[in-house]
Amino acid sequence: RDDLLTSLMKEASSKCKVVADGSNYPALLQKLIVQGLIKIEELEVVVHCRKEDVATVKKVIPAAVKEYVDIMEKESGIKLTPKVTVNTETKLDLPESSNGGVKLSADNRKIVCDNTMSSRLGLVYYELMPSIREILFPEQ
Repeated sequence: RDDLLTSLMKEASSKCKVVADGSNYPALLQKLIVQGLIKIEELEVVVHCRKEDVATVKKVIPAAVKEYVDIMEKESGIKLTPKVTVNTETKLDLPESSNGGVKLSADNRKIVCDNTMSSRLGLVYYELMPSIREILFPEQ
């Protein structure tokens, strides 16, 4: 049973890599950054990504910040001016095993929002574990 569940997770992980290579990936990164900014609720945020995603992340940050500011202004009536930058310490780049996505940090990395593909897959996997087991291993 465990081997089957592990192989299922590996297969899903490989599908995440396909998403990270797709044409919609920049739009996905933008949405992941917006979601992270909403969750983290800080004005100075550093975005961490894989080395190969740095240029794309730098390109989508302005649109992500604008979308975030618009959402927050609409919901709260307050216009924020966040400072969002891309991580410059290469040793803190996300590993290839993250399968893409972003990790946002604030307050000297004391506050972190992990929005990588692998972390999101893990959340879904554990949330759906009872249903997955029921489908794969029905009671007889």
